[in-house]
Amino acid sequence: MENIAFLLDPSILHKLISALLIFVVCLVVIRVLTAATGKLLSRSKKIDGTLQGFVQSAVKILLWVIAVILVANALGVNTSSLVALVSVVGLALSLSVQNILSNLFSGLTLLVTKPFSAGDYVEVAGKAGIIKTVGLFYTQLDTLDNVAISIPNSDVTSSAVNNYNREPMRRVDLVFNASYEDETEAVRAAILDAIGQDSRIAADPAPFVRLSAYNASSIAYVVRVWCQKADYWDVYFGLNESVRESFKRNGVHMTYEHVNVHLVEN
Repeated sequence: MENIAFLLDPSILHKLISALLIFVVCLVVIRVLTAATGKLLSRSKKIDGTLQGFVQSAVKILLWVIAVILVANALGVNTSSLVALVSVVGLALSLSVQNILSNLFSGLTLLVTKPFSAGDYVEVAGKAGIIKTVGLFYTQLDTLDNVAISIPNSDVTSSAVNNYNREPMRRVDLVFNASYEDETEAVRAAILDAIGQDSRIAADPAPFVRLSAYNASSIAYVVRVWCQKADYWDVYFGLNESVRESFKRNGVHMTYEHVNVHLVEN
């Protein structure tokens, strides 16, 4: 009878009814807001599907925390201590999973800023390869020799990213060594002859061939040509081979490191 009397107490009954009404309103608001958030995110073409799910979950959890605090306040519970408890738990949790959170937020940063996309050939955090996936914690890329590498997202966002697929064309840089006995123009003509035989090399920007250094036993010539990014490696290796043949045809000596010894007779 005492329990029934307690529940029938006007002040207690008022609190219960208020808490129930607040709970129902919160439940409706949570459903409306989560549905609206989902529709809003689905319309955005710049936000990845993984990021959409994470944002929806985060919004839902936040709304439920607010709802619990409101219901507890309606029941007369001291919510200041509850808020403090939630804050302390959140702080302790964030400290214990600091690295995980760092990778998580770095992953969200990558999904939003998009410094690269799947299929791009990049150089990042000391590794080079083709991007396969960008997850919430790790970025996975495949090297040219087909090795899968997973890099923590925090390492990716804290380092420079070289994206070789962002622009349609790439420059091929090479250096060839010729003998001191060969005239500079003869060497340049032989290299340009090899360049002219490769149709994949662009005429604009024009190929660049200039003497770059005087080495101990050879003269270095720097070569810079442009091509479509898909042809980069074919042009790189093809030009190495064709310049050797062009040197041979044009009588240019492709020298190597050596030492000349002069004997002086007394």
